[in-house]
Amino acid sequence: MLPNTPRSIAARALPRIHRVPIGRLSTAALAQYLRPVAGSAASRSGLPLSVAQAGNVRTQSRAFATASDSSFATLQPSARKPLFDKILIANRGEIACRVIRTARKLGVKTVAVYSEVDASSLHVQLADEAYCIGPAPSSESYLRIDKIIDVCKRSGAQAVHPGYGFLSENAGFAEQLAREGIVFIGPPASAIVSMGSKSESKNIMSAAGVPVVPGYHGTNQDPGFLQQEASRIGYPVLIKAVHGGGGKGMRTVNAASEFHEALDSAQREARKSFGNADVLVEKYIQRPRHVEVQVFADQLGDCVSLWERDCSVQRRNQKIIEEAPAPGLSPELRADLSAKAVAAAKAVDYVGAGTVEFIFDNDTEKFYFMEMNTRLQVEHPVTEMITGLDLVEWQLEVASGNPLPLTQSSIPLVGHAFEARIYAENPRNNFLPDSGQLLYLSTPEPTHIFAPSVAEHSLAPPSGSNEFTPVVNTSAALAPVVRLEQGFEQGAQIGVFYDPMIAKLVVHGRDRTEALRMLRGALEEYRVVGVATNVEFLRTLAGNEAFVRAEVETGFIPKHFDELFPPIPEPSHEVLAQAALFVVLRENPVPTSPSPWSTLTSRRFGGDVYERTIAIQSEDTSAPPMSAHVQSRPGGLFDITTHTASGIHTFRGVSAHLASPTSVASTLDGVRRRTTVVAQPGTAERLHVFDGARKTALVLPPPAWVLALGGEVGGAGKGALRAPMPSVVVEVRVAVGERVEAGQPVVVLESMKTETVLRAPVAGVVRAVGCSKGEMVEEGRELVDVEEDVGGEAEVKA
Repeated sequence: MLPNTPRSIAARALPRIHRVPIGRLSTAALAQYLRPVAGSAASRSGLPLSVAQAGNVRTQSRAFATASDSSFATLQPSARKPLFDKILIANRGEIACRVIRTARKLGVKTVAVYSEVDASSLHVQLADEAYCIGPAPSSESYLRIDKIIDVCKRSGAQAVHPGYGFLSENAGFAEQLAREGIVFIGPPASAIVSMGSKSESKNIMSAAGVPVVPGYHGTNQDPGFLQQEASRIGYPVLIKAVHGGGGKGMRTVNAASEFHEALDSAQREARKSFGNADVLVEKYIQRPRHVEVQVFADQLGDCVSLWERDCSVQRRNQKIIEEAPAPGLSPELRADLSAKAVAAAKAVDYVGAGTVEFIFDNDTEKFYFMEMNTRLQVEHPVTEMITGLDLVEWQLEVASGNPLPLTQSSIPLVGHAFEARIYAENPRNNFLPDSGQLLYLSTPEPTHIFAPSVAEHSLAPPSGSNEFTPVVNTSAALAPVVRLEQGFEQGAQIGVFYDPMIAKLVVHGRDRTEALRMLRGALEEYRVVGVATNVEFLRTLAGNEAFVRAEVETGFIPKHFDELFPPIPEPSHEVLAQAALFVVLRENPVPTSPSPWSTLTSRRFGGDVYERTIAIQSEDTSAPPMSAHVQSRPGGLFDITTHTASGIHTFRGVSAHLASPTSVASTLDGVRRRTTVVAQPGTAERLHVFDGARKTALVLPPPAWVLALGGEVGGAGKGALRAPMPSVVVEVRVAVGERVEAGQPVVVLESMKTETVLRAPVAGVVRAVGCSKGEMVEEGRELVDVEEDVGGEAEVKA
C-alpha cells in the first residue's frame, strides 16, 4: 500500500497518464484542481480541499451529476439522457484544464491530446489519458483532424470538446466527427458555416432586420476591388478575416496608401490561423464598445440568453479584460440585445454555447451586429459568475440530448464579475508576446473552483415584464469570490507556437465597485518571474479613474496611454536595501538556532566586520547606476546605505533574515517588511523584487573579469534590427546590397500566432541578413544590419 505522502496521494487520486510522471503535479495544483465544487460545504466556506482529502474527490465528484446544485438536477430521471462515459478534449492550456474539472465533477473520463512541446503540460497531467499527436506547430498537431479522430477510436472517446481556437469553429471537423459516429460538443456544422462566416452571418442578420456595420461582405477577394470598396465606404476601414476570431487576420487601415500591405498581412495571418484567407471590409467605428450576448440552445429548439458581457478594453484587437453584466445598459437595451441574439441563434438552428457580438457606437448609442462565435468563449467565466451556472456542464448535457434546465425568466443575474487575462507579453513594448520558463509563479488563493451559487440570491422579474429583462440584484448577501483558470505551473515553458495566455483571473462581487476592488487586490498578489507579463498593466488599468467610471471603449488603451504607462519610477531606497539584504543573506545566512559556529566570535581576514558594496542597475540601461553598501554590526544587525540618482539614505541597526529562499524579512526604519525577491541567473543576474504590489527588476552587473572574457557588451548599431522576442521568420524582404528607406518593411516575424513587421530604422544599404524564412530566432538575434546614409547615399563597397 502506498504511504500517505502528497506524491502517493496524487498517484491514487489521479488516473494513469501516458508518459507523464504523476509526481510532477505539484501540491498547489492538486489543491486547486481537486478542490470541491462551489456548491459543496467546503467551497461555500471558501476553504480549499487539502491534499490529504484528494483521494475522495473521484467519489464525491461522480455523485454531483444529480446533486441539488446542478441546474440539470430538476429534470425527471426518466427524461434525462445519460452523459458520455469518456470525452476527448481537442485543445490545450487553461481551457483543457477547465473542461477536465467539469468532466471530473460529472464522473466523465477525459482524454487529452498534446504536441511534443506540451508533453509535461498541466492538462496532460490532469486528464485520465493523454496521447501525443505531433510536433509543436499546430498545423502538425492540434489542427490534425485525422490524428484526433484516430485517438478517439483508440481511446474509446464518444465525444470531442473543442474548447476555443484551433478546430472549435471548423465545420469540416464537425462533419468528419459525425461521419465517424463521434459527437461534436458544439453546434451543427451548418450553423458553424452560417455564423462562422462573417459575411454570411451579416447577410442573415440583415435579412432579420438587425442593423449591421456598413461594409463589403461579398466573395470577391480581388485586392483592387477590395480597395475600391474601402474607398467607397470611406477611411478608416477595418479588414477582417471572414473566418475565425481572437483578433487574428484583422487590420485597421487609415489611408489608401496602407491598404495593400495591411490586406496582405491580414490574409496571411488568417490563412495560417484558420486555413482561409478571405476577408471582408467594413467601416471602422471611431468610439465603439464591444458588447456580446451569451446564448445557449438545446436540440429541441429552445434557446435562452445568459445576458451580456462587455469586452471593450482590448490591445491588438484582442480582449484583455471582460466584465458582466455590461455597465450602463438600460433594461430596454439589454432586452433588445438578448432578443436579437436569441433570434440569430434560432435562425440557424443553433445548438450549444454561442456568443453573438455587437458593436455599440458610443457616439450614436446604436448597436450593430458584428459576428457570432460558434463556441465557448475565453471570457465565459464572468457569465458563470453572475448566473451561478456551469456552462461546460450545460454543453455536455445538451450534447447528450438533454433539454435546457431553465427558462429565460429563470436565468439569474446577480452581482458583477470581471475576468483579467494574464498574458506572457510586454505591455511597454507594444504588448509583444514573450516566451520562456516560468521560473517563479505565486498566485492569489482562489475561494472557488466554479461559480458561486447565486440562485437563492436572484430575484424574479415583475409580472408582465419582458422575459429578457431580469431584475438585477445588487444587494445579495454574497461573499466576494476569487477564481483562477490556470493552464501552467511554475517551471512550465511558455513557447512561441501558441497563444501567450498563462491564466485567467476571475472575481465576483455584489456590484461593480466591489468586484473591481477584488480584482485589484487579487492582481496585487500575483508574482511571476521568467517571462514578462501584463499583471502590473492590468492592475494600473483596474485602478484607472476612467475605467472605474466605466467609460470604456475599444480605443481605451491608446486614449489613456499616458495614464496607463506612466514613467517607471526610480527604485525606492527600501527596495534597494531589501535586494542588497537578499544578496548578503543568501551568501551569509543568519542562523536560526544557536550553534558553536554562530556563538563563537567570528574571525575574518582583514577584520571581524562584514562589509560589501553591491553595484545595482535598473533594467533600463540608460538609467544612472545605483549601489547599496552593507556593513555588519554586533547582534546580527546591519547598517545599509543606498545610493540613487535622487539621493542617499542610511538604514541603521537593521535586523534581517531569509524567511524562505525567495523571501527577505527585515525591519527598516522601524517598519517590518517581508519582501519576495527572486533571482534570475545569467551573466548579469537579475533580481525581481516584489515590494507590496509593485515589481522592480534590478540587474547586478557582472564582475569586470567576466566582461574581460569578451563577447558583445554594447547594444545594436543604429541600423541593426534585432528580434524583439523569440519568433519564427515568416518572410525576409531584403537582400545584402539592397537599398532601403527608413520605415520600409524588411522582416516579418510570427510569435504566438501574431505577426510583427520589422521596419528599417534608417535609410541605407543592407550590409547583412542574419536570418532566413522559416527559421526560429531567439530574442535579441540580429536579423538585418543597415548601413546608414551619411550625407547622402551609403557608399556601396565591393
